Amino acid sequence: MSMTDPIADMLTRIRNGAKAKRKAVDVPASNVKREIAKVLIREKFIKDMVELPDNRQGILRLYLKYSREDKPIIKGLKRLSTPGLRRYYGLDELKKIGNNQVGLVIISTSQGIMTNLEAYKNGLGGEAVCSVW
Repeated sequence: MSMTDPIADMLTRIRNGAKAKRKAVDVPASNVKREIAKVLIREKFIKDMVELPDNRQGILRLYLKYSREDKPIIKGLKRLSTPGLRRYYGLDELKKIGNNQVGLVIISTSQGIMTNLEAYKNGLGGEAVCSVW
C-alpha cells in the first residue's frame, strides 16, 4: 500500500511518540525527512537522529527531548502544505507569519529546507512544510 503523504506520517509518529513519552521514534528515511529532522535538531526540538540501514530505504531513529518535568519539548506539529493543497509563501508572507507565530515554520526553498526566519534572512520564499511549537 502506497503512502500519499510521508511527511505527515513522520510528523504523526513524532507527535504520538511524544505523547506516549517514548525515548525514540523510527521513521522510514528519505532526503526530505532527513533535512526536516536536521532543522528540528538545530532548533533543539529533538535530541538526535541516527540512520539505521535496512534492506529498503533505511530508517531514521529520532530521539525525542523532554523537559525536567518530563513534558515533551514539542507541544505540537501541524502539516501546512498537503499533497491536495500546496501552500507557498513569498517574502512578504514570511515576515507576517514570523511575527505572530510561537515556534517556527519549516519552509522548503530552492536552497533547501530551513526555518521561516532563515528563509526570510536569505530573501527566499517557498512551500510551508509544517509548523512546530
